[in-house]
Amino acid sequence: MNEPPTPELLSLVLTLRPLAAPQPDRPLPKWWGRAAHTLLLATVSAGDPALAARLHDEDGLKPFTTSTLMGRFQRGQPLPDQTYRLRFTALTAELSATLLAAAHSGPLAPGARVELDYLSFEILAAASAEDSTGWPGATTYQDLGARRLLAGSAPERRITFSFTSPVAFKSKDRTMPLPLPDLVFSSLLQKWNAFAPLALPAELRRYANECLAISRFHLRSHGVGAKDDGLRVGAAGEITYTTLNYDRYWMSLIHALGEFARFAGVGAAVSQGMGQARRLPTPGRED
Repeated sequence: MNEPPTPELLSLVLTLRPLAAPQPDRPLPKWWGRAAHTLLLATVSAGDPALAARLHDEDGLKPFTTSTLMGRFQRGQPLPDQTYRLRFTALTAELSATLLAAAHSGPLAPGARVELDYLSFEILAAASAEDSTGWPGATTYQDLGARRLLAGSAPERRITFSFTSPVAFKSKDRTMPLPLPDLVFSSLLQKWNAFAPLALPAELRRYANECLAISRFHLRSHGVGAKDDGLRVGAAGEITYTTLNYDRYWMSLIHALGEFARFAGVGAAVSQGMGQARRLPTPGRED
């Protein structure tokens, strides 16, 4: 019997419970993305120190994302009777295998204790199987692409994203906080072509730029703390793009990248919690 292929794409969702109350004289972060980034690297280091060193030292695109800590807070502090979620994603088989091993019987397994900033949490669950929330998952580039490119039905002419953390882009030495179609799909295409075994055509960026338009949005601005008391401003919410020049092949690729967004994130600072995104069922046509 053939073994299933090793997942190259992983979205691992952790459920956490705080183990102690915050210390009054030690402030906690308003944005937990940097703490999540530190935890991911420490987890990888426990299983594969060489891989962790590469992830830390190599410049350029990173093959992972993290989320901020998600749940109910009171004055910026997690509550002892609440549970929280944290999400890690991986874009290579090597990293996916390391995180899955950690979630099975390592430092991310249920019952393990982890630290975010200085606060301890117990891991209650680690999910990578698809569920009703639409966030966990594990697949390969080939399977993800084939679901769209080999589908019997024509792809929709619209695609909708949910940005559950602020999305922003570096453009001409400035931060662009609006998810314009060419920026969104250029970000996803760059990530895909950096890590997938088979590249998608560069002309896809031109199609997104010239043929996709925003047809619906519900966005709000959101600031995220950065180093040296800096602030990154991004947009969170939902947005729909519609093609002005329908082409089955190009829209199949657009929807494949839409599925990829759950694993890759969109835009800048996705390794520290920004740009958490996933494709949603497209709303009904407007009147």
